[in-house]
Amino acid sequence: MDADLEWCYGAVHGVSRTFSITVDRLEEPMARHICLGYLLCRIADTIEDAGHVPPAEQTALLARYDRVLDPEDPVTAEEFLAAVEPWIPEEPDADWEVVANTPRVIRSYERLDPEPREIMREPVRELVGGMAMFTDRYAEEGGLRLQTLEELEEYCWYAAGTVGTLITGLVSRGASPEVAEELRANARSFALLLQLVNIAKDVDSDYREENNVYLPAEWLDAEDVDLEAVADEENHGGVTNVVRRVVGRAEGYLDGAHRYLEAVPERHGNTLSAWAIPYLLAVGTLRELRERPEDVVREGSVKISRAEVFAVIQQFEDGVSRAHLRELRNRMAERPLHE
Repeated sequence: MDADLEWCYGAVHGVSRTFSITVDRLEEPMARHICLGYLLCRIADTIEDAGHVPPAEQTALLARYDRVLDPEDPVTAEEFLAAVEPWIPEEPDADWEVVANTPRVIRSYERLDPEPREIMREPVRELVGGMAMFTDRYAEEGGLRLQTLEELEEYCWYAAGTVGTLITGLVSRGASPEVAEELRANARSFALLLQLVNIAKDVDSDYREENNVYLPAEWLDAEDVDLEAVADEENHGGVTNVVRRVVGRAEGYLDGAHRYLEAVPERHGNTLSAWAIPYLLAVGTLRELRERPEDVVREGSVKISRAEVFAVIQQFEDGVSRAHLRELRNRMAERPLHE
């Protein structure tokens, strides 16, 4: 393993608990493909989430990053880094460390074989373009202020559906046409489930740290909650009601996500557990959100316990069949797995 790729493996463990688990459960070459694909997306995501970067500058940086990903464009990763460097915090967190090491990520990506590299390129560029569109759309507001359910799911597509397309393209290589079609038909459900769970549980931090409000304005209006007051104590009840609605929307994608897992092939280093574990963690988080949605605004977030995360991972140490997934889903929908 070269130094750049080794750094990328370490970096993914610092920026995402979910993808850290996924990459750990994969074998080569899928592990490096998913690791690098995720980091390519994370660079754009960090810029889009940066509350200290003016929206016009966010849009310009995302456009420049897209040019780095365009094989026909001469802009280099080093030129992108020079443009983004003034915005990197003096004490960067793990996300900004990835941005600061964009050239390492790009070099590792460009060393991949042509087929996986090309499978990854368009979904990543679609994500980057979508995020640039949203930062430009809400430039005057200084942060995202999604208006409708349709716009929320449009945003979820660019933030997560594109990643689902990337993953599906990689895991379906060599699969039968029937399996590939089943994966494509349910990839959106798998991706939107995970993204909506994140939006529901992180309302407070999204607003306070990123100046983004992903809860639809039309739903907040129905609760007499102003978009600029989602973190105010007097609005906890109304925001909690909207969180419940987002949770209900996420639950509507559970069956499609389950069908995705039932079809996912185990080849090219791919494994069922790499994707089943994040799915089950989402099931557990939805349970907690149903039972205590008020903690989203009262405590700042809702998470399942480390003990339950460990219990889920432990289930796969001895191997879990696809048939057993349904039982695990049903159990976790009712109570923590470790209890």
